[in-house]
Amino acid sequence: MLPISNDQHLLVAADRLVESIRKHTSVLIAFSGGVDSAVVAQAAYLALGDRAIAATGLGAAVSERDRIDATQIASQIGIRHLWLPTLEIEDPKYRINDGRRCYHCKSHLYTQLNQWARTNGIQSILSGTNLDDLGDYRPGLEAANENRIVAPLAELGFGKEMVRSLAQHWKLRIATKPASPCLASRIAYGVEVNPERLRMIERAESFLRTLPISDVRVRWYPDSVAVIELPKEEMMLLEDVVLFQVVIDQLRSFGFDSVKLEKDGLQSGRLNRLLPILQ
Repeated sequence: MLPISNDQHLLVAADRLVESIRKHTSVLIAFSGGVDSAVVAQAAYLALGDRAIAATGLGAAVSERDRIDATQIASQIGIRHLWLPTLEIEDPKYRINDGRRCYHCKSHLYTQLNQWARTNGIQSILSGTNLDDLGDYRPGLEAANENRIVAPLAELGFGKEMVRSLAQHWKLRIATKPASPCLASRIAYGVEVNPERLRMIERAESFLRTLPISDVRVRWYPDSVAVIELPKEEMMLLEDVVLFQVVIDQLRSFGFDSVKLEKDGLQSGRLNRLLPILQ
């Protein structure tokens, strides 16, 4: 018997994902425009055609960059794309920014999706949660369970590596896009989330992306301290004293009082380490 090639494994995985979604009569996808939800949206469109709809929550913590990506990738797939305003920024339980912030955010999103789905006769709501997400601190998953959100990637045991391979298989334009959590995830727990801080973070990251870097986070710490995180292999760029001073001056013009470079490099979920201290 000939060995099964990686390409064959990928074709089998793609078929499994499409078939797992085909069992639903109609679906609404919680569509962030990231790789995970894009793969689910592509599979859903292949499975159900016009009975698959992508919906993006339009909250204060969604960056303009992610809005553009969501629009473009939905257009590439050919799937109908909705924008549903969410009002988590008006919720004191969200703004207080404790360890449950993500739960409150997702609760608002899934409530909106459920209301739209019921009104329009949609059977199921799908998310892009993958298997690797289940091993991290993600209180939003609790909100997903409460709202009966289906996670086909996680159910099939597909992790981030498989998801990116599927995105490349379907030639999705964001197959190599770095993870892009919401802007609120940059604000240290215990510091209030408000529109002004979100926009300052967005402006800072947009400016830094004009430099030759592949990814960036600007964390907001107490006393309006901006901490820049870059991939370790790219940190040498900002070790240039002259360039770093330009960066400091620019971020101060956005409203930050001081600017630092994280010496440990970029690490997703860094602020979650503080949760045992805060709780």
